[in-house]
Amino acid sequence: MGNQERRQQSIDAYAAVIKPMILYCFMDILIPEKYTSGIERLNTENPSPKTSKTRTLENRDIETMALIAIFLTLLFFYILVSQRLERTMITAPIVFMLAGMITWAAIPELCGWEFSRENILTIAEVGLVLLLFTDASRTDWGVFKFIHHLCIRLLGTGMLLTILLGMVIALVIFPDISFWQAGILAAILAPTDPCLGQSIVNSPLVPIRIRQALNVEAGLNDGLAVPFLLFFIAMGSAAAESNHAHLTRFIVEQLGLGSLAGCGIGLLGGWLLGVAHRKQWMAPWLQQQGVVIIPLLCAMASGLFGASMFIAAFVAGLMVQVGFRDVCRQSIEFGENWGQLLNLFMFFVFGVLVAQSLPLFNLPCLLYAVLSLTVVRMLPVALALIGTRLHKATILFMGWFGPRGLGSIVLGLVCLERQSHQPETPTIRLAVIMTVMLSIIAHGLSASPGIRLYTRRIAALPPNAPEFTGNSLSS
Repeated sequence: MGNQERRQQSIDAYAAVIKPMILYCFMDILIPEKYTSGIERLNTENPSPKTSKTRTLENRDIETMALIAIFLTLLFFYILVSQRLERTMITAPIVFMLAGMITWAAIPELCGWEFSRENILTIAEVGLVLLLFTDASRTDWGVFKFIHHLCIRLLGTGMLLTILLGMVIALVIFPDISFWQAGILAAILAPTDPCLGQSIVNSPLVPIRIRQALNVEAGLNDGLAVPFLLFFIAMGSAAAESNHAHLTRFIVEQLGLGSLAGCGIGLLGGWLLGVAHRKQWMAPWLQQQGVVIIPLLCAMASGLFGASMFIAAFVAGLMVQVGFRDVCRQSIEFGENWGQLLNLFMFFVFGVLVAQSLPLFNLPCLLYAVLSLTVVRMLPVALALIGTRLHKATILFMGWFGPRGLGSIVLGLVCLERQSHQPETPTIRLAVIMTVMLSIIAHGLSASPGIRLYTRRIAALPPNAPEFTGNSLSS
């Protein structure tokens, strides 16, 4: 039996165990507590199956299972035609977001449940953690030394200018929000999405320095945005509660501790996996599970110490290669596949949110969304890349392909959880939903033609152009 067959058997065997767990998790998310609490009391005090409460519970169970069945059916048929769809401009996030919207429009009674924010946030975080880890594990250290200065510019100057410009434009467009609320909105929409940018990162037509720089940026800026978001939330609360917030403390906790956790777990886990692999101590069918445990441990450790699990997962993906260089070639498919499953479920749920919010959308939200995807992203990137000698087509390409997606959804849920005791600001929620929706559509539809156009623009560049430095390395 070949390695590929054993790997597939490993995935199939483990999937048989984890699928019921994921379905149970979906049910826990979609069934509100008010329908699941007190079941034992209903059974003992009012055993008749004809009571209204029992019927409500039964109906809610049926609606929940029907909604799950819709998602899984869609996923099954999408898998059947996925290779054909890859040749078109229709991306998976577009398909599942539109499916969520259509589900709400066609069968609104199935989507009448209230979201459990905490559980939805957990699924989104786990999916993003797995995706960030797998993306980082593909980053070649030989390539990284050629792109680190681009990453520093994008994550340093570019990120700060993006948040600052986003705040200024939010204050101009939304006069009803405060200074700190404008900061919250800007921080939520500052990160780019590795899931929506995968077509760019995986395209051999894009110079490896450019696509890997965008990959590292997307992998780290989610975590970099968290301390700013928490700082703005704390300062907004401090204005009413006379508390004090310190940005330095948030940065140290989120970035410093997150990097330390990722380095420690990634280096130790990679070394142990490497030793076990070389000495043939590991059963081949358990090797993939061993790799997937590393980002999950990063998430757990980050939660204990108040660090950024996204920074920890991405750093761990880089560090695990030090001790286990075969991590990308042999063991990453499982984490990526199940991370993608969770992410697609999140885009399906997001589609329901979009459909529910459509009547509330207004012109200021649309204007901010358009500016957020263009000026707020592209101008800081252009300023950050001054002096790099990159072609203007490259700067425009890198500026445009900074999609907003799962990272902004996660940060939006973090904001809702942190401000659960305060009155909700619908402007922030609607602006985030509008921006992410437009990004999923615009960046999804423009990815393939944008790559082709960019390739033609740089075809005449000399081999020693900054875009191609180090491009002889394997992609």
